[in-house]
Amino acid sequence: MPRKAVLFDLDGTLLNSLPDISRCMNEVLARHGLPTHEMLDYRYLTGNGAYLLTQRAVGEAHQDMVEEVLRDYAALYAVHCYDESFLYDGVREMLAALKKAGYTLVVLSNKDDPDVECVLRHYFDEIPFTIMRGHIEGVPLKPDPSAALNIAAELGIAPDDFWYMGDTPTDLKTCQGAGMHFIALTYGFRSREELAQAGATRFAASPAEALRIILG
Repeated sequence: MPRKAVLFDLDGTLLNSLPDISRCMNEVLARHGLPTHEMLDYRYLTGNGAYLLTQRAVGEAHQDMVEEVLRDYAALYAVHCYDESFLYDGVREMLAALKKAGYTLVVLSNKDDPDVECVLRHYFDEIPFTIMRGHIEGVPLKPDPSAALNIAAELGIAPDDFWYMGDTPTDLKTCQGAGMHFIALTYGFRSREELAQAGATRFAASPAEALRIILG
């Protein structure tokens, strides 16, 4: 029997957000006299929420500056979160095909919740997602599975009936903890080798390939 829903990570799965994340954080770091980072370095700095991103970006010697840097970054990113970011090729077509096939589509990100909806409404004239969920105070960040399980409960769909598409070991751990079925996306922020080492066994090198796995 086919599964009923697909849960997507956002950054590195639907959207390449590195240009805006790196530019905004680097601007704030420079403003505070701190070293900046190459854009590709943000593949490993981001992914676990804005607070941990800021902790990593300021460096161990400047942890006393985390709160003020985070405040400035959050304000800047809220205004410039889709200046240069872009949907990966094939994402729109994949989502349209999944909707046509009857799947319920949801997004779960470690971004702050308002940023998730803001970004998705910018890229989609007609929102294909039943739930768009970011980090909410009181709910643990991924890889804790609580947010994913909350979504399943809200929809009344068993976790075993979900596909989970993500691009990092954090997503894989979340998926495993929730009892969902993982598709490791190798076009995102992490390599196939890293995902395989983390325990992934099902891989897609493009949204079209992920679609074939789900509909196959």
